[in-house]
Amino acid sequence: MKNPFVLSIQASTLLLLLACGAQKGNNHQAKDNSDVRAVELASAAPATKATAAFAEGCFWCVEEIFEAVVGVDSAVSGYAGGTTTDPTYDKVNTETTGHAETVLVYYDPAQVSYEELVRVFYLSHDPTTPNQQGPDRGSSYRSILFYSTPEEKQIAERVTADMNQSRYKNRIVTEIKPLEAFYRAEGYHQDYVIHNPNNPYVRGVSIPRFELFKKTYTGKLKSTHP
Repeated sequence: MKNPFVLSIQASTLLLLLACGAQKGNNHQAKDNSDVRAVELASAAPATKATAAFAEGCFWCVEEIFEAVVGVDSAVSGYAGGTTTDPTYDKVNTETTGHAETVLVYYDPAQVSYEELVRVFYLSHDPTTPNQQGPDRGSSYRSILFYSTPEEKQIAERVTADMNQSRYKNRIVTEIKPLEAFYRAEGYHQDYVIHNPNNPYVRGVSIPRFELFKKTYTGKLKSTHP
């Protein structure tokens, strides 16, 4: 098992521990699988970029969905919402850490807003099934909408209320909670769908879920995406 990558977010400081074979400078999109660790502060990232985190089931599926949205630079798979530190995939799968599979989305607010990403969140999974998303069951697959500022909380609550009435008939079970820490998942989880297109789960669950989202979503999608 690879050592986990840890991204801790506390107050205004975002500390990203990236795995990389050599120092990547300010490239937050690096998804290297090696074990050498480097440290990057979010404050060193371009000022025009922002982050948002979403838990909506298997992060293999979710990464591909958000990376297809215009304005999104990249999505990183990881764990958030729990009570333990340094969670690993094996530990999270025991459903005892409190963490959910989560993606951290890097985006350009000039091209896509946090509010629009919240709508992507609600249109790309079923927020009415507690502790379940498709064939995946357990608290690590629950629906969580994370926020980092009071403004984001207001947006999250407003869009949730709107979606709950207009689309989901008051059945939404999504948690709305502050993003206190994000732990980057092991390297082999990053861009999993791209690297493993013939995996049975990818073919049977991830790809159909992405195709359904594309039919449902009316916002701007990239003509091609990584």
